[in-house]
Amino acid sequence: MAQYFVIHPETPQPRLIRQAAEIIRAGGVVVYPTDATYALGCLIGDKDALDRIRRIRGLDESHQLTLVCRDLSEIASYAKVGNAHYRLLKALTPGPYTFILPATKQVPRRVQHPKRKTIGIRVPDNAILQALLVELAEPLMSTTLQLPGEEHPMNDPYDMRQLLERQVDLIIDGAFGDLEPTTVVDLGDEVPQVVRVGKGDVARLGA
Repeated sequence: MAQYFVIHPETPQPRLIRQAAEIIRAGGVVVYPTDATYALGCLIGDKDALDRIRRIRGLDESHQLTLVCRDLSEIASYAKVGNAHYRLLKALTPGPYTFILPATKQVPRRVQHPKRKTIGIRVPDNAILQALLVELAEPLMSTTLQLPGEEHPMNDPYDMRQLLERQVDLIIDGAFGDLEPTTVVDLGDEVPQVVRVGKGDVARLGA
């Protein structure tokens, strides 16, 4: 049975953030809010937790996964970023964007895209998630909380509790979520390519 924490969206309670981090470090799968949709997450090196997330979402190994990072300096450990793309990342983070980049050797192969060897990277603008990332001192492996066959991501923490309390270890209620996912930008080539238009303003890609 999942634990259920109601955490203030602007001033997260430190005690609950510490407890959430402990659950994740112990191999837990967590449902948590972001600056876009709610997401499912676990530690990057936790194979069993990742397999559970894939089962919940109905994902195969070709689905591009995302690492949620605290800041730009943490990104450099997990993705290869050229100077031009670094300036773009600096202009658009934190915010509701996911960037597809070549993965470094720090990223386990099972987390990378199997053919392209890429990883999704994002720095969220969400107080709960930022506090959790600081407490963990490492990224969360993440994917949008959108169940198989559903047109939209889940956004009501009460519904998440009803449907997922036997499949995850923790649900963080940080108020209602957004239905619009992040804007996804592929930075594998010199010119950024928009893969999915979402909450992030595409016009800012010229920043």
